[in-house]
Amino acid sequence: MARFAANLTMLFTEVPFIERFSQASKAGFKAVEFLFPYDYEAGLLAEQLSSHQLEQALFNMPPGDWAAGERGIAALPDRIEEFEQSVEVALHYAQALSCKKVHAMAGILSPDFTLEAHRETFIRNLRYAADRCAAHGICVMIEPLNSRDVPNYFVAHQRDAVELIKAIDRPNVKLQFDVYHAQIMDGDLSVLINEVADYIGHVQIASVPSRNEPYEGEVNYPFLFGELDKSGYQDWIGCEYNPRQGTVEGLSWVAPYL
Repeated sequence: MARFAANLTMLFTEVPFIERFSQASKAGFKAVEFLFPYDYEAGLLAEQLSSHQLEQALFNMPPGDWAAGERGIAALPDRIEEFEQSVEVALHYAQALSCKKVHAMAGILSPDFTLEAHRETFIRNLRYAADRCAAHGICVMIEPLNSRDVPNYFVAHQRDAVELIKAIDRPNVKLQFDVYHAQIMDGDLSVLINEVADYIGHVQIASVPSRNEPYEGEVNYPFLFGELDKSGYQDWIGCEYNPRQGTVEGLSWVAPYL
C-alpha cells in the first residue's frame, strides 16, 4: 500500500516554510521531505516534526551554491574537502530529525575534468558518505536528474545510477527513483521498476511532462503504485510536484491513500 510524504519545498507554499508542517499534518500526511533544511536550526525543525507527529523521510545534503546554479558537488574532483564537510552537516541534521535517508547530489559536469575523473570522485565520495552514515543507520541516495531540467548533470539514467551503486559497493547506498525524471529519460516504467527494484531506497512522483499533480499527464500512477507494491517497495513516496492551482485544492488524488 502506497504511503505518501509531502515535499514541503514544493507543497503548501501558500504559507511560510515553518507553517507547512502543520498544513501537511492537517491534510493527512504522516511524513514530509524537503530539499534543504539548512536555513533553520535543526532543533526547530525537530520540534515541528514532533508536535505534528510527522516523520522526516528525506532531505538533500548541501548542494554547493544553489542560487548560482550548482546542483551538488559529490562528483566534482576539486570539491572533495567541501563534500566531506557537507556530510558532517547533513549528519547533524539527519540525527536531529531522526531521518534515515539523505540524498547526495552529484553535480553538473565540469569542463575542467574528464567524465572518468567525475566518476572516480563520485564513487570515492559516496563511499566516504556511506561509511560515515552507516554507523547511524542512515542510507545515502543517488538520484538521476533528467537532462531537460538539469543539463549536463552527472547521472541522468536509472540504470547508470544502479551501475554506480554496484561500483560504490556499500549496502546503505540506494537509488532515489523519481518517476518524473525516469519517465523523461528512460520510460518503460513498469519494466524499469522491476529491473532496479532491489536498489530502490526512495521514490518520488509528479506528472509528466508538466510536473504537477500525479493524476494528470502521461503516467498512470494507480497502475504504477501497484507495480511498486509488487516490486516489494514499502517505504515513503515523496510528492515532489508543483501544484497547478493550490496545494489543498489539488490533493483529491491522494485522499484515498491517506
